[in-house]
Amino acid sequence: MAPKDPLLGTLKVCVLNLQSCGEMVTDTNPHLASCCELLELVLRKGLQQPVISLVHRDYWQCFEQLTHQDTCGRLSALSLAVEQTRVCRKLLSAQGRGRYLLRLALSRKALPQFITHLLHTPRVLENCSFLDESWLLPVCETYEVVPCRELGMVLRYLSGRVFVLNLMPGSQAHVDKFICPGDIIDEINGTSLRNSKNGQAGVVLSRLKGCPLSIVVLRWRAQDGTVYRPLIKLLRALRMENPTLQLGSTSSQQSATKDQISSPSQCLKEGRIVYIVQFLGRTNIGMFGGKEVLQDAIPQVLQKNLPSKEVLLDLKETHLTCTDRSTKLELFEHHYPEISCVGRFGQPDYKIFAFCVADSPETPQSTGFCCVALRASTVKECEEIVCRIATGFKHTEWFV
Repeated sequence: MAPKDPLLGTLKVCVLNLQSCGEMVTDTNPHLASCCELLELVLRKGLQQPVISLVHRDYWQCFEQLTHQDTCGRLSALSLAVEQTRVCRKLLSAQGRGRYLLRLALSRKALPQFITHLLHTPRVLENCSFLDESWLLPVCETYEVVPCRELGMVLRYLSGRVFVLNLMPGSQAHVDKFICPGDIIDEINGTSLRNSKNGQAGVVLSRLKGCPLSIVVLRWRAQDGTVYRPLIKLLRALRMENPTLQLGSTSSQQSATKDQISSPSQCLKEGRIVYIVQFLGRTNIGMFGGKEVLQDAIPQVLQKNLPSKEVLLDLKETHLTCTDRSTKLELFEHHYPEISCVGRFGQPDYKIFAFCVADSPETPQSTGFCCVALRASTVKECEEIVCRIATGFKHTEWFV
């Protein structure tokens, strides 16, 4: 390629646009996709095709043939990157593999030459399932789930993708409100579902029964809130098959959540409703942690007359956390399987609620269970919190 080739001049302008932002370049940068496309055109024009060939060769095949070794006999950084790209099961075409390799080089600041040790970049590894079709990456998030009886997702396999069609009412996925209809299940506990056949996700889940799940989800909405372009045709096909399909959206849910919050006893944290409550204290209740002990355990906490603290109670998908609102220090964190019961106090204060949790094994005087008591701002909010905690551990199971 000539030094004054127009593609090189355009690429230089694109790089200057990236640098003008003055901050770390991420996938949300509007100039990144065009810069990658120009870089790909430069490589395709600069790497000459063989004169005699019945198969079209892309720049990936040129990189794939490179096998450099350093003086110590170890694989070079380039060879390692090529091998990492070759074994990625989410990529189906030479174009996708070439783009993946370039993303590795860009993310590690090693595009001019692969001379530094490779850095492990989970985001590049996970969010690569659409590089076969586009430089634009979907929004990729990980959903952590405690062991549960069933997730409650209705799935549809289309073009090698596992789409979420619906969520069963009352199921773990429905309660958590993390996965939405239209989203794609891309990976479960490290097992890629790219190019899946019918029922493959169910096979993976049955094999992992009783284990915590880590599910990589690709959102149907892009970073800017519009439909992720490579999914438009597939989503149209889904709607033709299922006219009642209602696409969900975490971003729209969050916007709606913001509109719904009118109470000073609630606030938003990372898109979730966080309750502002009073922490009254905790006390050890012995070796039994059933719901029958709550009516006696809560008065034991109140009799200590400890000063209450205003705290933020965050009910997440797998666990709850309690943070001091003024100091921002975390007071406690409990996963739902640790909670044995939860309930609301009777007379005279219906706004007090409590839950029993197993004492930490690290506690020197650990003797079984302790009761944690808190006070909500209203009776309605108290009932809502109790139901959310109960739903959290109701779906969990103990497996032997």
